[in-house]
Amino acid sequence: MEHYSLSQFNVEVKQTLKNALEPSYWIVCEIGELNLHRNGHCYLELVEKKDSRILAKIRATIWSYTYANIHRLFHRITGSDLSVGMQILINATLEFHEVYGLSLNVKDIDPNYTLGERERKRQATIQQLVEDGILDLNKSLILPLVPQRIAVISAEGAAGYGDFMNQLNNNSYGYVIHTKLFNATMQGEGAPISILDQLHRIYELEEEYDAVVVIRGGGSKMDLDCFDDYELNAHLAQFPLPIITGIGHDRDETIADLVANISLKTPTAVAEFLLSGFMDFESKITEVFDRIKNLIELQLSNETFIIQQLKHDLAQKAGIKILSEENKLDKISSSIESNSQTLLKSELSRLQLTSKILEARDPKSILKKGFTITKVNGKSINGQNIKEGDIIETQTATNKIISKVEKS
Repeated sequence: MEHYSLSQFNVEVKQTLKNALEPSYWIVCEIGELNLHRNGHCYLELVEKKDSRILAKIRATIWSYTYANIHRLFHRITGSDLSVGMQILINATLEFHEVYGLSLNVKDIDPNYTLGERERKRQATIQQLVEDGILDLNKSLILPLVPQRIAVISAEGAAGYGDFMNQLNNNSYGYVIHTKLFNATMQGEGAPISILDQLHRIYELEEEYDAVVVIRGGGSKMDLDCFDDYELNAHLAQFPLPIITGIGHDRDETIADLVANISLKTPTAVAEFLLSGFMDFESKITEVFDRIKNLIELQLSNETFIIQQLKHDLAQKAGIKILSEENKLDKISSSIESNSQTLLKSELSRLQLTSKILEARDPKSILKKGFTITKVNGKSINGQNIKEGDIIETQTATNKIISKVEKS
């Protein structure tokens, strides 16, 4: 029986493989692990999966010079770096080392395949959302005219989140929008689960918010792949609050943008959109108040005119009334004056007559006519009995005679 040492056997295997295999193969796989060494070499673990189950796995190497060229072309076409979870089409040779065993030596990577595979998955996700009847559910929600309570899903240290908050907090109009950050991973394999976790938290506090804003800064096309995840978008589409996205890419539209109530390109654009809603509302309110003011001013003008007209009419009527009353007063005055003169003459005549009567009745006048006035004991003689010793006083026009009754 022929015997081989292990090293001899491995050399035999290596030579057999070299003679039996093609110089290189185009292989579809997924990057399971990726390590970039400081010397420029790229070490990979490539896998094939069905759902979450690994069907095949192999190590691979891209030597530094080749990696530099591959990376430059891949990034220029896809806008992204090679990363874990990415589907790629590689051109590789099979290497068998006596010590390290089987591995692939990657010679080239087709970036167009990665883009195509990405788009295929994207279209499949969209189709599934359509078949589920949920693609446009969130768009049917009515965004409040002035959303003042915003739940923000973003990465706390992200530049996009900082731009968004700066735009809101330093707006020149003095508008106040209340926000709460729900910190999440916004790219990579863990992003969909992280964002979903925050959506669940917001759902529990649904009554406290008017809308949900999902924002992140700029990035490569591949960085946005997490926003094409079916589970994430199914939840976004069915979320009970309006979703506003500002994921930060000018050219690409993610599925999250498609299902959102409002889709904008950048976090800053989202802030400007919210502020513009406040401006529109304020403009409408100002317009209403201006209309009310104009109506009030018109009403006041009309009322002022009516009052002035009433004052004019009242003045005219008052003038006429005063003139009429003055005429009456004049007539009364004339009548009083005339009657007074007549009355005065009448009273004067009466006074004169009375004076004559009084004069005629004056004792002096009577005495001058030869009559006398007799008093007994200083009293009128009328009705008195004269007796002896009474003093009788007789008054004539010129003399007063005193007598004493000697005998009655």
